[in-house]
Amino acid sequence: MASSLLNYPSVRESVFYEKLGNGRVKCSLCERRCVIDEGCRGFCGTRVNVGGKLYTLVYGDISALESRPIEIKPFYHYWPNSTALTFSTWSCNFICPWCQNFHLSRTLPSPEKAYYLDAGKVVEIALKYGDLGVCASFQEPTLLTEWAGDVFSRASQHGLYCCYVSNGYFTLEALHFLKNCGLDGLKVDVKGDVDTYRRYLGGLDVEIVWRNIREAKRLGVHVEVVNLIVTGVNDSEECIRWIVEKHVKEAGPDTPLHFTRYFPAYKFTNPPTKVEVLEMAYVFARRAGIWYPYVGNVLGHKFNHTYCHNCGEKVIVRSAHNVLDYRLTEENVCPKCGTRIPIKGKYVRR
Repeated sequence: MASSLLNYPSVRESVFYEKLGNGRVKCSLCERRCVIDEGCRGFCGTRVNVGGKLYTLVYGDISALESRPIEIKPFYHYWPNSTALTFSTWSCNFICPWCQNFHLSRTLPSPEKAYYLDAGKVVEIALKYGDLGVCASFQEPTLLTEWAGDVFSRASQHGLYCCYVSNGYFTLEALHFLKNCGLDGLKVDVKGDVDTYRRYLGGLDVEIVWRNIREAKRLGVHVEVVNLIVTGVNDSEECIRWIVEKHVKEAGPDTPLHFTRYFPAYKFTNPPTKVEVLEMAYVFARRAGIWYPYVGNVLGHKFNHTYCHNCGEKVIVRSAHNVLDYRLTEENVCPKCGTRIPIKGKYVRR
């Protein structure tokens, strides 16, 4: 019976739902806003209706825990060269057929088998091993929001930064909750244009993603946007130009935009993205006025570095998610022309 799940530590009443009557509830964590009958789960499988109340099944149910460079997210303008203790749970609210972490995103939670970790323990581990922040990543962290909020509240009290790597389909209620708990960094994956979301993601609304990017910026959260360019899906000139134009309008020219290379994974066998397509996207972005576009997942590429948007000077040199040379001043100012580069946090020497 569903009621037996309430005995497990990873099962807690959700913060995000409303009662509809007749035992039904409406989830308000992501913009699917699932209406869930008693005894049933929502689309993602991490929320269950027990007795007319909505419960999360993944509170502290950790599928992965690892210290990782912040550049691997990628964050290029956020605590450069630091490491973040990164955690995840199970499942996803998207169904991307090219998912690289499908072993996590396509696995439903089982409270009976959960590896439960106390929120305070995450902070202890991060401090012990010298991480400067904590990060929810690997699969869609929106599903872990209640627990992540508790982690962030504790982490921020100890001076750690708190960030999310997300598909951006959360509700405004969830975003404001996370901000109040300490969220100060957000990397959002924009999968493509309207047609991409219609054909491959079941008709979800990409405008919600841009709305959340805009709102996060308004709240003072550091935002970076990523577009994984998938061969045959969103690699057309039309699609890339649409993303670039939306980015300028919704995120602003000072928000970094990463174009990353796809490799075959999960159900997708299309060949890897051509490097020329990534370079084309970079050129489109620069011509549109975006200060900091990047090419990612291409080792040693010149567009993996940071160049001053004012004078073109190379100011941060990277390789394989590591900062090799940080040429900015302590105030993140270009040494050649004196322009301040928009970076949140300090460069960390390792």
